[in-house]
Formats: sequence, structure tokens, C-alpha cells
Amino acid sequence: MKTSLVIMAAGIGSRFGGGIKQLEPVGPGGEIIMDYSIHDALEAGFDRVVFIIRRDLEKDFREIIGERIEKICPVAYAFQEKEDLPAGFTCPADRKKPWGTGQAVLSCRGIVNEPFLVINADDYYGKEGFRIAHDFLVSHADEENTFCMPGFILKNTLSENGGVSRGVCQVNAAGELEAVVETHGLVRDGEGAAVEKEGVRTPIDPNSIVSMNMWALTPAFLDELAAGFPKFLASLAPDDIKSEYLLPGVIDSMIRSGKARVQVLPTTDHWFGVTYREDKPAVVQAFAELYAAGVYQKDLYARS
Repeated sequence: MKTSLVIMAAGIGSRFGGGIKQLEPVGPGGEIIMDYSIHDALEAGFDRVVFIIRRDLEKDFREIIGERIEKICPVAYAFQEKEDLPAGFTCPADRKKPWGTGQAVLSCRGIVNEPFLVINADDYYGKEGFRIAHDFLVSHADEENTFCMPGFILKNTLSENGGVSRGVCQVNAAGELEAVVETHGLVRDGEGAAVEKEGVRTPIDPNSIVSMNMWALTPAFLDELAAGFPKFLASLAPDDIKSEYLLPGVIDSMIRSGKARVQVLPTTDHWFGVTYREDKPAVVQAFAELYAAGVYQKDLYARS
């Protein structure tokens, strides 16, 4: 069965500043984070890579990574633009960014017709999440509204350099996702974690399961996104230029309405990424340690 890796790379990473964070080299040979995600996905059994980008990034994107990946597996591109809206809607003149991860994945409709795994471009997930997601997609191929989410442990996903946003998950006894609560300002707090707001820290269980926007989905989900996007847009106030159509919100709504089941598959792998510019040295060091431990080899794609 064919499966695709869908990489959301249309964001410009405003908090990073001074460049396109998804294209920053972090590996010893100039590799970027996406290189490792693609390597691990191909190793896990995924067959194709679909990049979601903005058209103004296309030239640089193809030169830095796209043309290399085209040599080792099939590649397709989907384009996310803030002006790409359903009939009857127009983009507010003052809106600066596209409409979020839901719109990003919706741009794959007509391009992705097989089960797929969605990830962020600038996140390193480790190998386990790709393996368990691929195995789940293959074993549940005939269940169009049964999805899965590799569930990360909160304390394994925090930045040393500022607060982050995570979807904190409520999981039932059967290991199924019941709700996703988007939580902002998550920080390390000694050996634990906290939600920081206006200088006040409220403790949160550091072993909470969180979503890292790593979702194993089916083509039927794209139809759900298409049906929901006009409803989302119609619900916005005329002066709202910041709200986003987000994957966790759509999935949460499907769960609550009984349209979908999402199996949470825990992983103990450590996430890291370049949310802030100050994160980069630690990420470079982390990859150096992974090479030293034999997790990766110099010719990254030799085993893919």
C-alpha cells in the first residue's frame, strides 16, 4: 500500500527572525531538519514526499532540498496561499499569513489520494513516530475515519529558550484521543513544566501527552477539511486577521461529533527544533550526538 509523508513548510517562522528557519542547516554535512524527517519516513516505509510551501519560497526550496529528494523518491508540491479561499470569501487586506495548518493540508486535496502522515517542517521527531504511524496506516487502510497520533511526552518537547504551544491531549483508557487543548506558554520549570502567562507560572504535569502536529490520516480527512473551511471563515468577525484553521481543532471536532477515532500511540523520543534562534546551537549539538551514537551515518540517505 502506498503512503505519503506530507511536510508543512509554508510558514516563515516569525519568532525565529532573520531567515527561513525550515531551511537552516543543522547537520554536519549541511543537512536541514527536513532531511532527517524524510530519511526516517522512507526508512519506516513511506513511499512519497509532498511538500506544502508558498510559491514565493519555491525557487529556494527546490534548490536547498527539493531537487535532492527528487533523486531518491517521488516528490510533489502543494502550495498554500492566504488568498486561496473557497468561493464567496476574500482575504482581508491586512492579513499577513496563510490560514493555518488546516488550510495547509487542504492544499493537498487532489494531490494526495493515499493514507498520509503530516508533520511540521522544522521539528525533529525521532524515528519511532514514523515507524508506528506507518504501521498503523497500513494495518487500518480500510478504515477511512480511523486516524492515529504519535503522542509525545510534554517534558520531551520543551525549548530551553522560551515558551511553546502544544496540544495537550486527553486520552481515554482505550488509548484513544478524546480532546486536544491548545495550550500556550509552556515552559520548563525546574524538573517539571508550567504554563506561563503574564509572568505567572501554573504547574502542569510534565508527563502529559501532547500533539506535535504529527497526524496519520486518510484521504477522507481532506474532504472533511474542505467542508469545514467555509464554516470556519464564515464564523470570523470582519476585522479578524489572525485566526487560523488548525488541524487539532478540526480533529477535535470530528472526535466530539463521533465522525472519527484517533488512536494515540505513545513515543518516548525527544522532539527538538528551532523555534527560537537561540535553539539552533543545541539542535546542532543534538544531531552531532546522534551521529556519534550511530543513529545516522554521514551519507544520510544510504540506508533509505
